[in-house]
This record gives sequence, structure tokens and C-alpha cells, in this order.
Amino acid sequence: MKQGFARSLAQLRRGLGLVLLQAFFGQTALAEPAHGIAMYGQPALPPDFVSLPYANPDAPKGGRLTLGESGGFDSLNPFIVKGQAPGQLTALTVETLMGRSVDEPFTLYGLLAESVETDEARSFVEFTLRPEARFSDGSPVTVEDVLWSFETLGTLGSPRYQGAWKKIAKAEATGARKVRFTFNVQDRELPLILGLRPVLKKAQWQGKAFDEASLDAPIGSGPYVVSEALPGQSITYARNPDWWGKDLPFNRGLHNLDEIRIEYFGTAATVFEAFRAGELTLWRETNPAKWQVNFAYPAVSEGKVKLAELAHQRPSGIEGFAMNTRNPLFADWRVREALILAFNFELVNANLNAGAVPRIASYFSNSPLSGEVAGPATGKVLELLQPFAADLPPGTLEGYALPVSDGSEANRKNLRQAVALLEEAGWHVVEGQLVDATGAPFAFEILLQNGADDMIATANIYVEALKRLGITARVQTVDAAMYKERVNDFSFDMTHLVRALSLSPGNEQKLYWGAEQASQPGSRNLPGIQSAAVDAMIDQMLATTDPETFRAATMALDRVLTAGRYVVPIWYADRDRIAHDARLHYPDHLPLYGFYPGFNPETFWIEE
Repeated sequence: MKQGFARSLAQLRRGLGLVLLQAFFGQTALAEPAHGIAMYGQPALPPDFVSLPYANPDAPKGGRLTLGESGGFDSLNPFIVKGQAPGQLTALTVETLMGRSVDEPFTLYGLLAESVETDEARSFVEFTLRPEARFSDGSPVTVEDVLWSFETLGTLGSPRYQGAWKKIAKAEATGARKVRFTFNVQDRELPLILGLRPVLKKAQWQGKAFDEASLDAPIGSGPYVVSEALPGQSITYARNPDWWGKDLPFNRGLHNLDEIRIEYFGTAATVFEAFRAGELTLWRETNPAKWQVNFAYPAVSEGKVKLAELAHQRPSGIEGFAMNTRNPLFADWRVREALILAFNFELVNANLNAGAVPRIASYFSNSPLSGEVAGPATGKVLELLQPFAADLPPGTLEGYALPVSDGSEANRKNLRQAVALLEEAGWHVVEGQLVDATGAPFAFEILLQNGADDMIATANIYVEALKRLGITARVQTVDAAMYKERVNDFSFDMTHLVRALSLSPGNEQKLYWGAEQASQPGSRNLPGIQSAAVDAMIDQMLATTDPETFRAATMALDRVLTAGRYVVPIWYADRDRIAHDARLHYPDHLPLYGFYPGFNPETFWIEE
């Protein structure tokens, strides 16, 4: 591990215990416009910073990066529920008022906006646009574009944009280059949320239905433009030589590649074979067992392909099989616990990962924000949860730990516990089949996307284990477009869920777990969680200026979600494993969050 990275890791471990959080929460009344804004405390970089610490300001420009993905796309409108748009489209072609440094928990610096202003209570935020900001067609980015973008996204866009718009009491132009938003609720994260909203060109959408899928690429102000889009095959982004922002300190050393191309394949295995054949520039391996055996080929031994294991400091987040609690089958916590007991993690991990990856113990595992859910709640955490005690899932206050098996296929101890819980919930076995009081069988479908090879293999092992309980489960795979449609409509029983979480959780938690989102089509609350305690902990996180209360509320949220048993957790990667063409380079300094979930090529460069 590199010395600078090790030092920053040690500092984070010590600091986020409370010392660093105290710094984050230092009072930050902005009496005048500032170059940046942090969720807590002050930005780490001064107004005259030269470049981001994880960028190489001397990186050469040029070259092509070719990546591969399984799936495809059928739309170039990534801002709405309808259609399947390429994942990189927004990040590469559209800009926001401010840009996020992934070397800090949650800090933004001026991008389209040269400054940001707010008060100590954060009851409003005002942005001043840079006079030189331009869309890719050369037209200026205006206050009118900002106001139209925020309102349109907030009313016609994806649900992820709508929550913040409802919290705006007034949106107005306060000058030729100034735009102000006044809030109707207490939410200290709102200035940052709005700073990260995409800014679109209003004129492009006149006379067009914004909420319909389209193959017309948005006109953005970002470093790249779409040069070719072939649905189901590939999309190519070309660096805009006239990009207005190429000389900004925030962008110095970023966006170095002349061309970025994404090729689409049917399965992840096919993507990997394309990488081995030299057709792709980079591969991120998520399976440590494959990492050990799949890279013994000539290009690696000859030095044409390099391998790197890059540690990171981000929370585990949650990944696993989400149970749709809108379905009465999964409404009872005892049933959900039985399904978790039936998942033999130790066997799956040994078979698929050579036993090399840790299990997700809670939503904020691997971080100082973890609720330490295995033990009883104490102190401020207990105080915050006590008003909801009567309705909390068992284990929230007392402590809850995921079951551990002996690794054998039989998994007898855990299955005995599962049978007892299912019987308590009204299920019993008749002629080898689990049925309810009416004789209806316990049967469900696990919905997965084509190409998700590791998850399909995991689900198949799970299906065999469920048979031991008399449960009939089947794996259903569909293409990317159908998968998105079904998930948006909550038309699934159980499905793969991935939610990356940060060291500064905030409004996104409402999108993931908030009761208001549970019944809104297209929302990210896939399990359908409706919990007063969850909503209250998120509200507390957003409103407090006290570091101890913030940490306690996050830990309390972690406990409620984990003990809620909404997801059958699998594993997380405590490091990023990447293989890449030897001509591809990246800076020595690794950002706080690593290369993933913000895994993108913005810091890379090519040297022939």
C-alpha cells in the first residue's frame, strides 16, 4: 500500500470515530460567496487550488479507452424512468453547477458556478454562473437553463430528482448570472444536492416531450459529446476540443482521453473474453477466485496487461437479494429471517469466491458509521430509537447478527431455525412442499438481468438450499430493458439489489428506504420499506449540526435496516481489483472512495 494512502486510511479510521466528524461539523456560516461547500465544516482545498489531489495536472491528452458492459441501451435520455440509457452518458456529457471531490466525504467545488452562497441554517442557496460556461454547441449556459432544468427534472424527471424539488419554496433569478433557491424545510444537504443537479439546454427540449425515451443525445456542457450511438452494440464519446471548462482548476488533469467507447455484450463472461483478446482496455474483477486464476495468460506475463489491487475507504453498502415486501409473501419478518437463514453464505463464498471476501454485516460495514448491530443499542443510538420501540423489528435494540453456517451443504442448524420461524408464521410442510393454512405453496421468482453471471450462480445455489425447506423458487433472467421495466413497476418477488453508500449519507437515503418512495413507480426503494423509524433517522441526519447526533442517527438507521431483514446480504469488496492495458495510467494518489462506485475514466491517460 502506498505511503500516502496508508496515512490517509489511518487518519480516517481515527477521525471518523468522532474527531474528524467534529471537524466536519465545524460551524460554516458563509457570509459571502465561496469557491466550494462541504456538507460539514470547510472544503479541504483553498480557493486557489491548482488541481484535485487525485488528478495529474501534467497528464498528456489523447488515446482511446474501450470498455465493455453486458446489456445495452435503447434511449439517450438518462433523466427519466422510461427507457434504458447508457450509464456514463450524464457524467461524460452533462455538467452540474458544482463538482464533487471524491477525496473528501462530501465536498463540492465550483464548476458551471464560480461561487456558492448560503447561510448558517442553509435556508437558501445562491449560485453565480461562470460567464464563460458554454454548451457543446457554443451557446452560453444561462440562469434560465438552470431554472428550467431543475423544475423539469423535479416534475417530469426520475423520482430521484423530485424529492429535492418539493423542498424548494422559491426558485428565482437574482441577477444576470445568479440563481437562488429558498427552501421550505430544514435540510442541510439541499445546497449540495442542487449543486449536483444536471444542467440542460432549455432550447433543445422546446416542443419535445421530456419524459419520453429518445435517441437524441442531450446537449450538455461537459467534456465529451456523443459521436456515435448504436443501440444494443456500442456508444462512442469524443472529447470536445472546444470544451469551455478544460482549463478550470477542478478539471486540470481530468478527461484526458480523446475517445471513450463502450461495447455491449450479452454476458459478463463475454466481456471478459473480449478483454483477454485485447479488444478492451480495462476490466474490473469483482470475483477474487477468478482474480487468482483468470489472468495467467501471455499478455499479463509479457507486461502488456497490468494487474492492480487498490484498497479503498468506503462503506460496504448493501448488496444481495431484496425481498419485495409489497408481496404479502414477504410481509412477515419471520419469513424474511427464515429466507436469510436458508442462504448458506459460507458455502456460496467457498464455491464462488474461494472464501476470500467478507460478508456484509450491515449497511455501513467497513466504516465508522456502522451501527455495530450485533450488540445492544446504547447511548444516543438507543435514545433515538426508543420512541419507536414498539414497532421496531426484533433485534434492532437487542442486537442482530447474520446467521453463520458450518459451510456444509446440509446447513442443518440454520434450517432448523428457519423451519421453526416459518411454522410460527403459519407455514407447514405437506408432502415435501411448504404451504400456508389454505394449502397455497410457498413459491416465488428471483428476477435477474441477463449477463449477471455471478448473481445467477449465487441464486442457483440459493434455490437448491430453499428446496430443503419445501420452498419452490426459480431464477428468471431478462434483458436490460425488460429488467428495468419490471423493477420500475415493482413486478418482482426477489431481485438483485446494490446500493453503494458514502461516508456522508443524506437525502439519497430517502430515495433508497423512505416510505414516500415505497409506492412510487421507478423509485429506488425496491424492498418497499415503510418504517417511521427509518424516516425519522434520515430526517435527524439531515437536520442536525451536531456530530455525535449525526453519527448516532446513521448508526440507528443501520440497525433498523439490518434488523428489518429486507435483503439477503452477500459480500463486499474491501479493495478494487483491476486489470488494464499497460498503456493506461492513473495518478499515484488514490481518492478516499477509490475508483468505485465513481468508477470512471476521468483521471486516466494513455501513454504509447
